[in-house]
Amino acid sequence: MSDPSVIREHLEVVGSDGGHVGTVDSLDGQRIKLTRTDPDAGGEHHYLHLDVVDRVEGDKVILNRTRAQAQDEWGVKAVGSS
Repeated sequence: MSDPSVIREHLEVVGSDGGHVGTVDSLDGQRIKLTRTDPDAGGEHHYLHLDVVDRVEGDKVILNRTRAQAQDEWGVKAVGSS
């Protein structure tokens, strides 16, 4: 991600498959603090490294890997799991 300033709070984060992952809570250095927003998650917070971000399109942060790959690589097991 060349310009993280385009990532704003409350943008939806989606995987490259279009599936909902969560919502941006804030930026922490080179990481996105992410809040899972589905009802069963209870507002859990996780972090994704900016390297997994492909682009920001409208109100969505689109990841450049599938959710499963991002989970394996960045240790965010709970994010995007069902």
